[in-house]
Amino acid sequence: MEETMKDYEKELEASFRKINEGDVIQGTVIDINEEEVSLDLKYYTQGIIKAADMSDDPGFSVLDDVKIGDVIEASVVKMDDGQGNILLSKKEANAELAWDVLNKYLEEKTALTVKVNGVVNAGVIAYVEGIRGFIPASHLALSYVEDLNTYQGKELTVRVITVDKEKKKLVLSAKEILREQEKEAHDHKIAMLVPGTVMEGTVESLQPYGAFVDLKDGLSGLVHISQISQKRIKKPSEVLSVGDKVKVKILNTDNGKISLSIKAATEEKEVEETERVDTAKYSSKESFGTSLGDIFAKLNLK
Repeated sequence: MEETMKDYEKELEASFRKINEGDVIQGTVIDINEEEVSLDLKYYTQGIIKAADMSDDPGFSVLDDVKIGDVIEASVVKMDDGQGNILLSKKEANAELAWDVLNKYLEEKTALTVKVNGVVNAGVIAYVEGIRGFIPASHLALSYVEDLNTYQGKELTVRVITVDKEKKKLVLSAKEILREQEKEAHDHKIAMLVPGTVMEGTVESLQPYGAFVDLKDGLSGLVHISQISQKRIKKPSEVLSVGDKVKVKILNTDNGKISLSIKAATEEKEVEETERVDTAKYSSKESFGTSLGDIFAKLNLK
C-alpha cells in the first residue's frame, strides 16, 4: 500500500511539472493509427505525434515500425494542438539527439545494419537514427562497383566514418567492415596451416631476398633466399622462375605471415626416397633368403 501511494505521489508530481515548447520529453506509446501516434506523458494531457513528424526515413512506416509500449523521445512543438493535447515531433528530437548517438557510433566503431533507400551520383543513401547518410561508391565494396542500382533496397553492414552536425553530413562505409571480415577469414586460413606440412605451390614473384609462392585459396608465403636451394645462390632467379610449380614446407605462421622452405621440402623428399629404397632392398633380400630356404627345404625332402 505504501509503495502504491509513493508511485501515485510521483505520478501526481510529474503531471504538474512544467513543460515548455522546444523541450525534449519522453512518453510511452498508447495508440497508433495511420495519421498519428498517441503518447502517455505521465502528464495531465497526452502527447500527439503526427505520422509525418515521426521520421525522415523514406522506408519508415508508422504501423510497421511503432509498437504499443514503445518509449519515444520527442520535441514539444505546441503546448495545445487545438484538442487539448501536446503536439510533438520525433523528427525534431531526432535531429537534436541523433548527432550525439552518431558521434558515439563513430568513436566506438559500431557496426550498423542499414537499408539502401536511394541511389545518387557517386553513391547510395541510407538512414541511421533518422539522419540521411551517404555511402560513396568507393566504400560500397572491396572492388569497383559498376552498377549502383543493384544496391537499391539492399541491407548493408556499415560503419560511421564522418559525422558533421553543422554541415548535416553523415558518411558511412561498408568497405571497412568487408575489409575486416576478409582479414579475419584470411587469418583463420593461416591459423589452420600446420608447420611441417609439405604443400605444392606456384612461384608468383621473385625478389632479391626470396620468392613468394602462391598456395591457392588466397594464401601466399615467402621462401627466404636461404631456404630456396641446398647450394648457395646469389639470387632466386638462378634456380627459380615465375610460374614454376614447387614443393614447399611450412616453417611457421608467425604474425600472420607464412614462412616456407623449398630446401626443407626437398630434403624431406630425399629422406623419404632413401627410406623407400632401403625398404625395397630389405624386402628383396628377405625374399631372396626365403627363396633359397625353400629350395634347400625341397632338396632335403628328396
